[in-house]
Amino acid sequence: QVQLVESGGGLVQPGGSLRLSCVASGSISSIYYMGWYRQAPGKQRDLVASITSAGYTNYADSVKGRFTISRDNTKNTVYLQMNSLKPEDTAVYYCNARNVLNRYWGQGTQVTVSS
Repeated sequence: QVQLVESGGGLVQPGGSLRLSCVASGSISSIYYMGWYRQAPGKQRDLVASITSAGYTNYADSVKGRFTISRDNTKNTVYLQMNSLKPEDTAVYYCNARNVLNRYWGQGTQVTVSS
């Protein structure tokens, strides 16, 4: 089992920045992929950014150049640095981890971009 706990969400003005954190615990040595997804009201949950154990990253087109995903293996933590935030970035952001057996989700953290 893998447990994921997100933090760092909040209310920010357009153009502002936030950094989300996701701390993993449990059977973390088996994780080969971690990602951030988001879900706005009435919409499906979509990939925002992902990073593999080899360090390969992938981003949704809508966040390229504004968001950066990174990981600190010493802290079992994945980060999502979000800059130049827009109102359309408003959503609940979820951390996701995968091993060969299962996919795991955190509880989500709300990000609201509004003036």
